[in-house]
Amino acid sequence: MAESQLRKGALELIVLGLLAKQPSYGGELLDRFDNEVGLLVSSGTVYPLLTRLRKAGALTTRWEESAVGPPRKIYEVTPAGLSQMADLLREWDRLDEAVNKVKKGGHR
Repeated sequence: MAESQLRKGALELIVLGLLAKQPSYGGELLDRFDNEVGLLVSSGTVYPLLTRLRKAGALTTRWEESAVGPPRKIYEVTPAGLSQMADLLREWDRLDEAVNKVKKGGHR
């Protein structure tokens, strides 16, 4: 089953949030999804998202030497990425409020 648009948007927000907290390389980010957020995501989901966010200017990359293997590409959030994250958080809050109203059977 294909990922829903809502899940894709949520993953974008989570990636920006995790990287704003601590820049990471891709494999580390996958571990952080599991350990910090409690979501299992595949590399086939995360790496295209990282590439898209980098091309959009929300992320930047740098190479860092690794003591246990080849250099790693570290992803960091840019000021534009922080702004995008803030916009996504505001939109998420509006959606959360609307969904909670529906769940509770409430009306405006």
